Amino acid sequence: MDKRSLEHLAGRFREAETRTRLLRLELAAAIRQADADGVLQKHICEATGYTRQQVRRIVQAEDEAAE
Repeated sequence: MDKRSLEHLAGRFREAETRTRLLRLELAAAIRQADADGVLQKHICEATGYTRQQVRRIVQAEDEAAE
């Protein structure tokens, strides 16, 4: 592995991290919208693979930010 290849791979990794952060934000917004639309928490968990606690934290984080 030469320096140029390593830099290229590290750059791709940083881009993936950025995309992951953006997708997490989008998913969190979608979860909050689903909750607001009355989608059952069970169904949100099934669709996302998140636990009920993770879904509650995401929804509550928005509620706390609004206060």
